[in-house]
Formats: sequence, structure tokens, C-alpha cells
Amino acid sequence: MSVATAALKTYAHFRRRTLAREDAAAAQQAVLTELVTAAASTRFGGDHGFADIRTVADFQARVPLRRYGQLWEDYWQPAFPRLVDCTWPGTIPYFAVSSGTSTGQVKHIPCTMAMVKSNKRAALDIFVHHLAHRPDSRVFDGKSFVLGGSTDLKELAPGVRAGDISGIAAAERPWYVSRQYFPPRELTFITDWEEKIDRLSRAALKEDIRLLSGAPGWLSILFERLGTLKPEAAGRVKDLFPNLEILIHGGVSFAPYRGRFAKLLEGSRVLPRETYPASEGFVAIADRGPGEGLRVIADNGLFYEFVPVDELDKPDPTRHWLGTVETGVDYAIVLTTCAGLWGYVIGDVVRFVDVRPPRLLITGRTSYMLSAFGEHVTGELVETAVLAAAAAIEAEVGEFSVGTRFSTAPGSLGHHVYVVEFAAPVAEAERRQRFAEAVDRELSQRNEDYCERRLIEGGVTAPVVHVVAPGTFAAWMKARGRLGGQNKVPRIIGDSALLDNLLGFIDATHART
Repeated sequence: MSVATAALKTYAHFRRRTLAREDAAAAQQAVLTELVTAAASTRFGGDHGFADIRTVADFQARVPLRRYGQLWEDYWQPAFPRLVDCTWPGTIPYFAVSSGTSTGQVKHIPCTMAMVKSNKRAALDIFVHHLAHRPDSRVFDGKSFVLGGSTDLKELAPGVRAGDISGIAAAERPWYVSRQYFPPRELTFITDWEEKIDRLSRAALKEDIRLLSGAPGWLSILFERLGTLKPEAAGRVKDLFPNLEILIHGGVSFAPYRGRFAKLLEGSRVLPRETYPASEGFVAIADRGPGEGLRVIADNGLFYEFVPVDELDKPDPTRHWLGTVETGVDYAIVLTTCAGLWGYVIGDVVRFVDVRPPRLLITGRTSYMLSAFGEHVTGELVETAVLAAAAAIEAEVGEFSVGTRFSTAPGSLGHHVYVVEFAAPVAEAERRQRFAEAVDRELSQRNEDYCERRLIEGGVTAPVVHVVAPGTFAAWMKARGRLGGQNKVPRIIGDSALLDNLLGFIDATHART
């Protein structure tokens, strides 16, 4: 057993004892007090009377909910890129660059040294939960393969850099873990995703990979490349990386990829572990099995609030926290962090399955809803319908996006447009038609508003489905400069210009083939 593995097991033992007796609500009250005290002398703290805040209710009365644009315009943009004592004490050394999935808007999220430490502690909790299920783990006896974006950071001002959150993590990675880390630095700077995947795959096959982490879509592409390099493995993880024991994934719903990864992992000793990392902070980690919820990290520099989704745009929405949340309710999650985010609506929707300790499921995005015609179809329901429709034609979905098209002629409101990439080609027109009908049927059966608008005269017409060849979404993301790393294929496209871009790309691609 390596020294690193032994040290990890000792840490995990004590951390599990702490988590076993943790009162999450009390931990959150302590976190909020620490955050408010730390930022009392900042411009934001002065504007919002931090010196007089004693309770959660005090904080909620003084600090309104804000989205990125409001914090950017009111506090960050005027002094950008050098923010000093603005929303957090001192100078912000990093900005995590994040592009909005449904709109493509580029955001610069402040990242402080306190947040860097918070992310490192959260990463250790992944191993704490892993060791609870695999006490004989030797995960640090080999290499940890993190499939992230480019680690190349751009200097915005002296001492201020910006880039992918994985690049910030790499810049602050302790020297003593470098031996266990893959890829080597010379490969992490590659910005061309296809070249990067090829070189990483070739190098990884020569290593003893024990841990693999990344977004499910990009991990799928990695395994495809590994399969071409080592065809005798037939895509089996147990033959590609025989000592792999943990697969860390997060950022998007795993449901569309679950069947594919089940085949990849068959016969291996790999334990998948879902996480909830965001550019704004590390929120939760699965401490149990798939579908049983992710345990919220309550004592790590982030204070969480939860607003019922249907109240989010009201003037005075109800603001729950871990002391008042209930199971079974869809909440928009709101963060206050040690990076100077205060009452920040990050755009994710969650639902609690437990409250002691708090465990949640990520059910979508606040922007992930089809409701242009009053149909109120959530992203979670769209995903459910697409997967059920694929099962009905015995196919497996690789990627998909859906948007709205308004009618330019009298007689209907418009329709939904689905762009679907199956894992294996679905060439038969009859199967494609059955898929479209099944999506429509599933949504009608599960959502009264959608059903009503489909049935009324002049309402919503049947969905239009574009089936594209495998690899189309990756090519589209590449064309937009969004290939790899933390970039995600948008499930629901709320921006008509982005939908036009996707459909135009498909037309141009078909014209070339």
C-alpha cells in the first residue's frame, strides 16, 4: 500500500465520523456566519448591512436573489478584471470561465483561494465515500485520470488569471500529488480536443489508471478512441484499465448514458460515483448508490438556499435553506460562497430525496423548460420522454437537443424540434416516425398542459425530429469552439439563434455528404 493510500484511509476514517454526527442545518448556520463576517468590510458587505446580520432570516432580509448579470453589472464589471474588496476581501486571483449551456453566454465567475481550498476538500470527500464502499481500495497506488479542459490560463491582469475550472485546479495542485495525476502537464495544455483525445488515449493505455473522471459525453468519446487503439479489448473497461476502481462523473444527467456505461463497465470492479461540481462551487457527492441522491456538502464554505421553481420569478419568493427544505419539491438552488457570490441563482433545479442528511437529485436547469406555448414541460420530463421513445424502437440515445419553432402561418402556434443522435444509426424512416410519435405520446400522457395544447385547434402541432449521424453533436460543438472540457450539449435550447445555428449546421453537413 502506498503512503498516499494509507494517508487517504486515515483521513477518510475521521471524516466519516464527522459526517455521521453532522447536523447539516447547524453547519450551514456556521458557514453563513463565517462568510458574512469575512466579507463585512467589502463594498457588498457595506451595501447590505453585513455588520448587523446574525441569523439566516437577517441575511435573507438584506440580500436579494441575483443572477449572474446583476452581480456582474452592479459589482464585478466596473473593476474587472481586478476586483479588490468588492464582494470578497482582497484581490480575486482567478476567474472560472463558464459558458451558459442553453444560451452560450460567457461568464467570468470569481474564484478565490478560499474557494480553491473548498474544492480540494470536496474532492477528498469523493474518496471518503468511495472507501466506505470499497475499504480495500488501492486507488492511489496508480494514476488518477482527470479528463478536463485545457489547463492553460489567460492572464487578465498582474496576478489575475482566467480559464477552465479544471485549469485553476491544475494550477493549484500540490506538488506531492503530481506522481498520481494523469495527464502530464504537456498534454493538459492542448486546446485542440481531437488531438488531445488521441494523445491522451495513447498515453493512458500505458498507465495504471485507477480513477477516471470527466463529463459522461466526453468520456464516451474517450472510450470510443481507446477502443480503436486497442480493438482486442472490445471496448471493455476491464481490459482497457484492469485496475480502474472508480469512475467519477457529473455536470449533466447520467440517465442518457447509463446503458452505454453499463456495457462498458460490465465485468469490471469499477464503482461509478456521481458528483455535483459547478464553476461556482462543489455542491454534493453521491454517498450511496445510483439514483439515491447526492449528499450536500454542508460544512465547506458554501451556504445554500432553495427556491420553489414556480416562485423564482415572483417579487418575494420563499427562500428555504437546509433547515427548512422538504423532499419531493423542485427547487432552484441559490449559492452564497467564499468566492463572493451572494444569493446567486446558478440556474440548476434540484429535488431532495432525504433531509437528514440532505441528499438531492439534479433534475434540470431553470432555463430548461419548454413553455413557449404554455405547455410547461420540464427538462426532466423531456429527457424521460426521449429515453422512453428510444426504448420503444430498441435504440439508444447518444445526444439530443430540443427547441421551439413558432409558426409563421395561421392555423397553429408552432412545434417542438428535436435533434437526436442515436448511439447506432437509425436509418429506417418507419423507426424514426415511431420515435417521434412515442415522444409526443409520452409527453401527452405525463403532462396535461402539453396534451391540451396538442389537442386544441390551432394549438401545438406534432414534434419534428431530425435524426443525425453519430458524431454530429461533437462536430457542432467543435464548430462553436465548445468541444471538450466542461462544455455541455444543451438539452433544451431556449435561444432561437442557437437553435438556428444547430439546424443550419445540420443542413450544411448534409449538403457536404
